Amino acid sequence: MTKLEYLKESPSQTAGPYVHIGCTPNFVGNTGIYKEDLGVRMVNAKTKGQRITVKGRVFDGTGAPMKDAMLEIWQADGEGLFNSPSETRGKADPYFTGWGRQPVDMETAEFCFETVKPGAVPFPDGRSQAPHINFWIVARGINIGLNTRMYFPEEEEANAADPVLGRIEHRMRVPTLIAKQSGDKYTFDIHIQGDNETVFFDI
Repeated sequence: MTKLEYLKESPSQTAGPYVHIGCTPNFVGNTGIYKEDLGVRMVNAKTKGQRITVKGRVFDGTGAPMKDAMLEIWQADGEGLFNSPSETRGKADPYFTGWGRQPVDMETAEFCFETVKPGAVPFPDGRSQAPHINFWIVARGINIGLNTRMYFPEEEEANAADPVLGRIEHRMRVPTLIAKQSGDKYTFDIHIQGDNETVFFDI
């Protein structure tokens, strides 16, 4: 009988304090590596779909804004297709990256993504998921990046039927995943701990 060799878990380490030097060198003044930091631009003049702006801040357990956080987002395009080789439902918009990376502003502690509103995508069992944006957050003291989602407040019917939102046991926490809307601008604040702690997913 062949003995199975199991891979051992690698030791974890915090993302900081040098995450910006490696991931967003231009942001910290370390120019000449990339023309612009990877992920800083998601759309261009040819991108299809409804243009939106997503802003927010990341708060620690004391309620203080974190000025060293970095966020990445992944999302479908306006038709609900992913810019990925594994996308089999059709061809995604070639002028939309589907991925963005932004550090928070060191003065305001605010992040800002210029993107498009995503279309609905299927759950593995075929049910439709409400339009959403996936967030990944790293900062001081975070050993493993945190994963969460932002949903759209105007999509009430789709949100009510969303299979991921439906799995959240403590229903009073669902609003932590719903952005606030003002026209084509959305505010999505993320709370790492505390009374308003955002729902995070183990993926």
